[in-house]
Amino acid sequence: MEQVSANRSHGGTQGVYTHQSKVTGTPMTFSVFVPDHEPGTKLPVLWYLSGLTCTHANVTEKGEFRAACAEAGIAFIAPDTSPRGDDVPDDEGYDFGKGAGFYVDATQAPWAAHFKMRSYIEQELPALVAEHFPIHMGRQGITGHSMGGHGALTIGLRNPDRFRSVSAFSPIVSPMNCPWGEKALTGYLGADQTAWREYDACALIEDGARLPDLLVDQGEADNFLHEQLKTGLLTMACKKAGIPATIRMQPGYDHSYYFISTFMAEHVRWHAAKLKA
Repeated sequence: MEQVSANRSHGGTQGVYTHQSKVTGTPMTFSVFVPDHEPGTKLPVLWYLSGLTCTHANVTEKGEFRAACAEAGIAFIAPDTSPRGDDVPDDEGYDFGKGAGFYVDATQAPWAAHFKMRSYIEQELPALVAEHFPIHMGRQGITGHSMGGHGALTIGLRNPDRFRSVSAFSPIVSPMNCPWGEKALTGYLGADQTAWREYDACALIEDGARLPDLLVDQGEADNFLHEQLKTGLLTMACKKAGIPATIRMQPGYDHSYYFISTFMAEHVRWHAAKLKA
C-alpha cells in the first residue's frame, strides 16, 4: 500500500492510498479520514460507497463529512467504484463498465476477470484497512449514494453481523426493476435472474434478510427517482418485513452532492450513536 496524499483537516488526517488488488487484478485507490485520537485507540468506521461515474474523490472532496467524523471520533473510508486500467474492459455507456461496478462479483466474460467489487469491499479492502489503520473492525457502519446506496443496502443486508448500522442516500433500491440495474446485472451476471436477487435490496428482504433499522434520505426533486431509484419499493419491503426504517423524502433536493452534503453530518451522527453504543 502506498500513500498518494495526506492533508490535515478538522483535527484529523485525510489520506488517499493505492494498492495492488489481488481480487480485481488491478491497482485500486481509496481514501481514509482518521480523526486525531489517543495512541492505541481503535476507532469505529463508516464505509461510504459512491455512485455511477464516481471515484473515491467525489465524496472525499465534496461530501463534507470530516467535521462530523472528527467530533464523533469515527473514521471514514471511501473506496473506488470499479477496477480501472488499460487492461480492464469498458463500455461506451456511463452506467456500465469502469465507474459502474455495481458492487457485484461478475460471472460473465469479459467482466469476470476484474469486476469483483463485492469481494473487494466485503473481504480484501477490510483486511487491508485492519492491518494498516487504527480501526475497530467490530464497530463498522456502511452508507452510500445511488449505485453506492444499492451497494450499502445489499452488503449490509448480506452481512448483518458485521455492520452495526446501514444508511443510504438516493439508493437504487431494486436493480431488478430499473433500467440501470437490468443492464448491469444482465451484463455482469447473465440472464438468469435468480442470480440477481442477492444484489437487490428488496429481493434480499423478501428472501428473509433483515436489519435492526435503516436510515434513507431521498430528494423529491431527484430526476432519477421514478425510473431508476423507486424508493417506494424499499418502503413497502421494509414495512412488510417489519424493519424499522426511517425513509425520508426531502422536498426540493436533487441527486447531487449538494443534497448529500446537506444530510451527511446527520448520517454520520446517526451511525456514530450506533457504532459507539
